[in-house]
Amino acid sequence: MAFSLIGDDTCQFIAPTPLPDPYWIAVSPEAAELVGISLDSNQLPQDPDWLAILAGNPAELGQRLFSKPMATAYSGHQFGHWAGQLGDGRAILLGELNHQELQLKGAGMTRYSRMGDGRAVLRSSIREFLCSEAMHALGIPTTRALSLVGSKQAVRRETMETAAVCSRLAPSFIRIGHFEHYAANGLHVRLQELAAYLIEAHYPECKSSNTPYLALFKAISARNAKCVAHWQAVGFCHGVLNSDNISALGLTMDYGPFGFLDHTALDHICNHTDSGGRYAYHRQPKIMHWNMACLANAMVPLVEMESPGQDAAEILRAALSDFPPEYEAKWLTLFRGKLGLQIDTPDDMDLIEALLQLMHANQADFTNAFRSLSKVQKKDAHSNWRDQFLDRDAADAWLSQYRTRLQQESNSDAERAAQMNCVNPKFILRNHLAQRAIENAQQDDFTEVNRLQRILSRPFEDQPGFEQYALAPLPDEVVTDLSCSS
Repeated sequence: MAFSLIGDDTCQFIAPTPLPDPYWIAVSPEAAELVGISLDSNQLPQDPDWLAILAGNPAELGQRLFSKPMATAYSGHQFGHWAGQLGDGRAILLGELNHQELQLKGAGMTRYSRMGDGRAVLRSSIREFLCSEAMHALGIPTTRALSLVGSKQAVRRETMETAAVCSRLAPSFIRIGHFEHYAANGLHVRLQELAAYLIEAHYPECKSSNTPYLALFKAISARNAKCVAHWQAVGFCHGVLNSDNISALGLTMDYGPFGFLDHTALDHICNHTDSGGRYAYHRQPKIMHWNMACLANAMVPLVEMESPGQDAAEILRAALSDFPPEYEAKWLTLFRGKLGLQIDTPDDMDLIEALLQLMHANQADFTNAFRSLSKVQKKDAHSNWRDQFLDRDAADAWLSQYRTRLQQESNSDAERAAQMNCVNPKFILRNHLAQRAIENAQQDDFTEVNRLQRILSRPFEDQPGFEQYALAPLPDEVVTDLSCSS
């Protein structure tokens, strides 16, 4: 965390605990390029020291730029309840490369590990590596994954598994939980320094405001509103939208029991630990709004400083009301694009929501239903698109409304199809694909991990020969047992 408020009340300087006998599993070429790491013909770093560095070897770290690795303290609300102090219990921040913070997840115990062992297991590390880079390729704000390093070190979860370290990149890993931690502990100077750093480094537009802290709150809220709109547009379910898992930069972070919708279920719950469905797909926007309320509560002391004599809580409540229209505007823009609509009409919201309800009622595949919609033509009444729905009459009725709406657009069918195929992916990280890669990797075969990474780096291209990776899972391939255990 590249800001000056470092000390015993905010972080612990601690070296990673290295993985014994580490080996490469995968490296993201795009992420490596982002931080200036050259790769060889095998898509591995040319400098052999990077394996030891990204496995957490402190001797190698000391010879590089990473002289003061640290774990940070934060607090937060988990499943709607105040959890108190949390922190980087298994993630250690090494430092910066090319304006990107480099963090090792699964790097060993810290003072914030509580009852944990500080490690991450292979299966969850594969999922985080693949999804971080897949989300980036989809154009969704996210932390990045540079590499995945494995080891035969045994780790106990529900069963005995092996350890891995996923190296993560972000302009900053500051969370809403950092604000909550400083506010809850009365660390108002730290809170002020944290906000000042964010404004200087990541929200410079706030500096010109007469109330920069309020402007910062509005900017963080707006970014997260847009981020969750992106999730809804691709059918992504985060699974654990606790306030400590929310980025202050509006990035998707902390990939745990996530999942993309296969058969459309608007109330889908991807995390079986979430028995009440708090973080179900259709509730994600409201939960993100709730998390922004947690941020607002933590920022009350800051707004009091810059607006003395005024009701800071009321000022922030008013600012919080900007979240729903920010989200709705972005959601509508994204879904208009998915339907190939370039002009705005008052009935577009109804048309989109009718489609989502149709897909939900018929359990149509979320990704494929949108992708194949580009083949519908303005004047041709026949379309195979209807064959994805059990209720063909309902599908035909919606198609009739859609074609009527398309008459208002000036572009050709071919132009519209090209535009739609740039925003409706053909390939997503489906759980059954990730599970297949994990099972192979547990047998020391990492071919599928690397193949998936390559396919998902080009989600909007047809990629002949890999059509099976675009298919919905068969009934016996559906993966439902995802939890917070990693």
